[in-house]
Amino acid sequence: MESEHETSQRQIERLVVVSNRLPIVAIKDEDDEWHIESGSGGLVTALTPVLRERGGVWIGWPGTSEEVELDRLLSAASKTVGYELEAVPLSEAEVDGYYHGFANEIVWPLFHDIQTRCNFDPAYWEAYQEVNQRFAQVVVENVTAGDYIWVHDYHLMRVATHLRDMGVEQRLGFFLHTPFPPVDIFIKLPWRQQILQGLMAYDLLGFQTIQDRNNFLGCAASLLKIRRPDIRRRVATLAFAHREIRVGSFGISIDFDEFDRQARDPAVVERVRELRQELPNGKLILGLDRLDYSKGIPERLKAFERALERFPELQGTVTLVQVAVPSRVNIPEYQYLRAEIEGLVSRINGRFTQPGWVPIHYLFRSLDRSELVAFYRAADIALITPLKDGMNLIAKEYCAANVDNNGVLILSEFAGAARRLGRHALLVNPHDVDGVADAIHHACNLSRTERQAHMRRLRQAIRTRNIFWWLDTFLNASRN
Repeated sequence: MESEHETSQRQIERLVVVSNRLPIVAIKDEDDEWHIESGSGGLVTALTPVLRERGGVWIGWPGTSEEVELDRLLSAASKTVGYELEAVPLSEAEVDGYYHGFANEIVWPLFHDIQTRCNFDPAYWEAYQEVNQRFAQVVVENVTAGDYIWVHDYHLMRVATHLRDMGVEQRLGFFLHTPFPPVDIFIKLPWRQQILQGLMAYDLLGFQTIQDRNNFLGCAASLLKIRRPDIRRRVATLAFAHREIRVGSFGISIDFDEFDRQARDPAVVERVRELRQELPNGKLILGLDRLDYSKGIPERLKAFERALERFPELQGTVTLVQVAVPSRVNIPEYQYLRAEIEGLVSRINGRFTQPGWVPIHYLFRSLDRSELVAFYRAADIALITPLKDGMNLIAKEYCAANVDNNGVLILSEFAGAARRLGRHALLVNPHDVDGVADAIHHACNLSRTERQAHMRRLRQAIRTRNIFWWLDTFLNASRN
């Protein structure tokens, strides 16, 4: 009997995936020779079987603005991944205006409720329009009758408008991986009408949570004067410009079985043993984030410092390993953030370090998958406290790798994952330094029975609604 995932693969004719980046990256080696490396992550994992099954196409930027023999490289990469790859070439100026500018100096901070960091430069809007039109043109050149076109994330919210202007009649889906703000924040965007109308050109809009979906519906009702639909169902229907648009919540997830399997790998088990020997002092707390101001790393460090102050028994018995994965390292704002984090680590370690114990171990680097899973499994507590997050898959990965059912998840109530995992995690407000400190102390004192009971339920929730559930749910909604 075929699975629901296999049913989705069988029913859909062909899938055209459109995202800012291709699932591969072009890299120049030490000899100035270009080669292709495969991407990773849940989206690639979920979509690859469908694209292979139906001969699909993935369209995106290859990650470089240098002169590259893309045709040759992508042809070879397409044979490796099992589906077509089509590049959208962008100049350095276009990347700067569209990606670094509009996407990450306007939309990213605004949608994460940090509007004070927005730079509403009109030139960024022009670049965003031009690049979205460029993506649409590449789609038109590669689409065939009956294809389902699925566009991803905040970089490409205007692609559907350009596709409709070019005469594309195929079904269009869109999934937003970030939060969507309420109307009182969204109206600060000077191009709010154009963005909303661009989203209305899709047939199905997907958001991470019910709250994000309802925020969008509130913006549509207020700014486009659209009647609010029945929101009791996960997928609501809007009427706009003589069309029907379906709007739903589809929380993205991870490949649970893959993380569970890797956590049991003998090499990972050995690395876990080594980590525990390297950090022998009691409880190991793990913080792991991409370097970004939305992740709340400075607030987390201050909360850990507060826990050591208020609960002296934690000194010498708990260690925080904070991993910050480099991101946008050439942007001054991120350089300032890195300096702030490193200053806090230095100050806290200077205050509390004892012979044989350093309270914070700070790593500014990426971890390969094996090392990442080893840290997940070694950690007694995961301290996941973003100021705002669409979902936060780190929280789900930690639980999936916790095969001993012995970990504790401390999770920000402002992460999308809190909607699904909140009942069996310790939910905190990352701005509440004392509250997070209390949660750290509480997590360190939970009994083994309590830890295992909660972790079993967390793992079951993620196993049930994994990345393939997310994929099937969205694609099934697109056919209704």
